[in-house]
Amino acid sequence: MSNPAASALLTTLCEQVYLFRGMTPATLGAYLPQESLHLETLFSNRPVYTAFLPDIYLDVLYVVIQDGLIVTRSTPLDRIVSITYPYSCFGMRNLPFSHGQATRAFPSLVEAYKTTQVLKLPLAALEGMYHEQPELRDRYQYLFELRIKFQYHLLNCSTYPPQAVAALLRALIYQERELGNQPNPDGLYHLDLPIDVIARACQLNPRTVEQVLKGLQKEGYLAKPPKSAVTEDGVYIADPNGLKDIYSATRDKVTWWPLR
Repeated sequence: MSNPAASALLTTLCEQVYLFRGMTPATLGAYLPQESLHLETLFSNRPVYTAFLPDIYLDVLYVVIQDGLIVTRSTPLDRIVSITYPYSCFGMRNLPFSHGQATRAFPSLVEAYKTTQVLKLPLAALEGMYHEQPELRDRYQYLFELRIKFQYHLLNCSTYPPQAVAALLRALIYQERELGNQPNPDGLYHLDLPIDVIARACQLNPRTVEQVLKGLQKEGYLAKPPKSAVTEDGVYIADPNGLKDIYSATRDKVTWWPLR
């Protein structure tokens, strides 16, 4: 007997989630029994798991369906090294197959920064699709590449605040564009990006981040939040290409930043 909620989840996966986009619900449903398809809630500021522990692996891939965001915080500097938004996946670097077998790092806390609805995809189902669906296999491998490129952007975070914030924004623009989640129909990149998350990713203090965001908005790189905004943490990027200039800037090039 068909389960309407499970059928809706299959449709969402096929239409919205990068990893499964283009598959049909019937094809995907052959790997995922309907009784395994139900959303789970990850509550805000609670650990999900600790990544990269020696000889400890996950048995599920997490797919973010609603709300979020999910962050990974490295130790010992407590720096945020990954950010996962709706319709994206996390946990693949801690699965005991494919690149997950070689992707090791220092123990890092994975937590829901905000309450998040996720679907847990069983490892056996993922392995079946990985071996039998070439397009999904290519996309799964690309998820690892995107994680590395995100961290590459963070490596270019200098101590100069405008460049550091721009580096994070460019990392998220690239990530969300490649996943097909952004921009919206108006050409804006809308990111739920709390100041504390920016500060931890860029190793700046929150007050400095506030001043940088105000400067970026005043100069037209960011747009003002719409009146319909449901969160105060929204960052609306109006000029993603212009951020490249800030990303590569030195202290002499950002004239609107008062501190040299």
